[in-house]
Amino acid sequence: MAKRIRMKPDSPQCSTCMMAQVCLPAGLPEREMTQIDQLVKERVRLKKGDSLYQQGESLEALYSVRLGSVKTQLTDLSGQSQITGFYLPGEVVGLDGMLEGQHNSNALAMEDSEVCVIRLDDIDEISRYAPSLQHQIRRIMSKEISRSHHVLMALGSLRSEARVAAFLLNLSQRLAILGYSSTDFVMRMSREEIGNYLGLTLETVSRLFSRFAREGLIHINQREVKLLDLDALKQLSGQA
Repeated sequence: MAKRIRMKPDSPQCSTCMMAQVCLPAGLPEREMTQIDQLVKERVRLKKGDSLYQQGESLEALYSVRLGSVKTQLTDLSGQSQITGFYLPGEVVGLDGMLEGQHNSNALAMEDSEVCVIRLDDIDEISRYAPSLQHQIRRIMSKEISRSHHVLMALGSLRSEARVAAFLLNLSQRLAILGYSSTDFVMRMSREEIGNYLGLTLETVSRLFSRFAREGLIHINQREVKLLDLDALKQLSGQA
């Protein structure tokens, strides 16, 4: 069950958080940083499988992943689910509900995780004194729209092997931004979840991982992946 934690005076603030270089715009003046340090008043700790929010709930806050990882998915009336995104530390969850004021998806922890709660009312108030915050929110929304466009392009026009190659490269790039290895990492999502996200079957994803390994593009052991030939993956995905 999700556990809410109120921030204490000695809790790490935005300016001292290890994710600050990802969440916050670079070069903030000290006056604005002092204001932004008041933005996060609580965090939520989630066990693997816990729900952060559910489809249809009123949107009151955005959530920045501090530790762990979160996935979002849509569920229809028949109970069928479609994964719409995977979120890593420093990435913001909940933007899809900004237009209608309610969450358009379910958000679930893929592992034990912790998120910072960024209430919309606080964003509006603090933005009066820290204009850079509004610019950052717009930048994050723009990145989310761009991500959605790339997913739509992949599902609509790319062959199955190109989709999987593009997925691995995207994950590599995002991990590099966080300061992790871009070629040697652990996938927090299962092959079934990857297939659901990419519109492929579990069997197709497993077959393509095996094929990539045989061809020397990757080395894979369960969820541990090592990218051996980035140029070939880019060529396969159409990014070369």
